[in-house]
This record gives sequence, structure tokens and C-alpha cells, in this order.
Amino acid sequence: MADAVATRLGSGPAASDRPNGVAVVDGAGGALTAWFLDGVSAELSARGYPVQRDRERDATDIDPNVRVVLNAVDAAEPRSFRRRSKEIFVVGVAELPDSPDDMLRAGYPLLVRSLSNVFVPIARNGGGPEAYLITMEQGFHRIAGEADDETFFARVVDRLVPLAESRLVIDNEFVPDLPRELWHGDRHTEQIARAGQRLDELDLLPAPWPIDEMLNADELRHVSRLFGIGGLSYGNASARQSGDDFWMSASGVDKSRLREIGRDILLVTGFDAEGGVIRLSVPPEVKPRRVSVDAIEHLTIYREHPEVGAILHVHGWVIGAVSTEAVYPCGTEELAREVAQLVREAPDPGHAVIGLKNHGLTITGESLDEILERVGPHIVRQVPMS
Repeated sequence: MADAVATRLGSGPAASDRPNGVAVVDGAGGALTAWFLDGVSAELSARGYPVQRDRERDATDIDPNVRVVLNAVDAAEPRSFRRRSKEIFVVGVAELPDSPDDMLRAGYPLLVRSLSNVFVPIARNGGGPEAYLITMEQGFHRIAGEADDETFFARVVDRLVPLAESRLVIDNEFVPDLPRELWHGDRHTEQIARAGQRLDELDLLPAPWPIDEMLNADELRHVSRLFGIGGLSYGNASARQSGDDFWMSASGVDKSRLREIGRDILLVTGFDAEGGVIRLSVPPEVKPRRVSVDAIEHLTIYREHPEVGAILHVHGWVIGAVSTEAVYPCGTEELAREVAQLVREAPDPGHAVIGLKNHGLTITGESLDEILERVGPHIVRQVPMS
């Protein structure tokens, strides 16, 4: 989720004398939940992270150094953890009585209803334990029972720690210094508007899977309000304007109706690495929207590859695409670096098709028109999950 911010756990015991900690709220669940929380807590402690156990769903009594909360909930009536700030990264955990045929469909509504960043449904499959890590944007990962508990919990923590430690770059600085001649856009913004209309015609999904089939009407409205979903809101498009400056679609807008400069399409002109803030040049007297969370990824690619004129991200897939391995949240420096590395390794970085595991595609090209002409016919709706 975009509300969580960066470096929650630190980099393990070597990062500082007192690494950021974890709180475990274990007031719900049965024996399987207790076993899971005990095992994850022990593994985190072994890696040097202080772990606090608590039965309350409030941050009041939690150590201010805590940045990650494991929140055990009742699958029949999941309750959210009351964060003291947006810096808290919440991992919901629920014990399911049986292992459903479709764990993503069973677990995704629990993520939404518990307001978690990650949700971990746990169950027994043929007597052995299994856990799934489900995220709002990036699908799910299955961790089946191993030969021993130590290996099982090491795998769970291996998946959780990168998510919790990743650094989100989602803050924006809006500077009303856009040159007057660009107040109504240029040929690059026209290109982005065309691309949004083309994507709408392709009938792609606003998320990597059909969330409208997994959530009831009330849950879907809640997600729409919480994350600003509108049309193809999780996809995005950008086009280089000049130098390393580039136009990019805004976050949470219907991509088939990209019209107003500063609101629907914004000019990215810089990045404050220390503060983790994207700089945007906007017209005066316009109430700007936030730029897409993937701006840091696009900026990284544009700076390294001057031959790249445009970048398109969609929740779709191309058979045979080279894919990232780790699953970092969108808008993190870690995901940007991993995608940039795969672009760097592509036979032709200027025309690369990079898969984001369980999420979608990042595609580079000369222009958005060229990308859609070259790759558009090969994009399939459903992202493969693993």
C-alpha cells in the first residue's frame, strides 16, 4: 500500500545498535496461528530484530521503534490494527479452517477488510502447514510446509523482510514553475493521452487480477476510495520531454481520460534522493494530483538509457517476458533498481519488455505509439501468478 513508508526494519543487526522492531498482536486465532506467530517471532529474533508481543490492537503501548506489526485476526471477522502513523507496516495473519481451492480469492478480501499491507492466510493442506503472502498490488506467494519448521519460517521471513524494509518513494513536491508554453501540454502529453485510450480499448485490468470478482460491492467501494482506483489506475505511461525530464500519468485517474496538465499528466523534473521526494513542475492555479507511484522506476530508466523515449506499465503479460524475482511494492527504490537491472541486461534496452513478478509489465520504447504498435497485440489480460 502507498501509505507505508520506508526502512521499517533497518538492515538487520549490523545496521545499528538497535534495529527497528516488530510487534505481534496475537489476540485472535487458534493453535495454528500461535505456532505461526511463535515461529516467525523466533526467526526474526534470531536475525536481530526486537519482537514485542501484545494482545491489544492499538499502537499506544507499542515501542516507538516498532515499524512492523503482525496482526492476528479472526478470518470470520477481521479487525484492523489502529496505526499511530502511516509508517507502520501491518502484516495481517488469519488461520483458515480448511485450505480453499483458491487461496487468493479467499485471502484478498481479508487483506482489504483488515487494512493490511500484506495478508498471510495460513492453513493445513493434508496435515502440513502452508502460508500465502498476499499483497494489494502484486498477487501472492505460496510457502508450503517444509521438512522442518526452521526452514519453513526462514522462507516466510525471507519473503516478509524485503517488503517491510523496502523504501517507498511516493512523496511529491509540486513547484508551480511549468513554462507557460507547456500549460496545455505538447506532443508528448498528446501521446500519453492516446496511449491511455488505447489501453482502455485493450480492456486490461485495473489490478493484476479481477478484484471485482473477489470483493463484494462494499469492499470494492472501500478499495476504490482508499487507493483512488479509477479506470486503469494501476497502469501508467510516461514520455521523455527533454533531458531527464519526463511527462507521466497521475495516480488514481482514469487513463482513458488524461486531459488536464498538472492534474492528469505531470512533468517530473527531479528527485531528492535524501528525502525520497519526486519533484514536479506544474502550472500555477492548478490543484495537482500525485504522480504515479512508479515515477522513481521510470526516472531510473530514463537517466540510464537516453535512447528510451517512453515507458509503458500495464497489468498484463507477454509470453516469454523476462521477470523480476523478488516482489517489492510499487514505488519502491528496490523495485526500481531490479527493473532497471533487467532493462540493462536486455538485448536492446531501448525496446525492452520486462515482467514484474505477479504484477505486470514495464515496456520501453521510442514512443508510446511505437510501444503499443510493437507490443500491444501480444499483451494478454491475465498476469501469471506463482
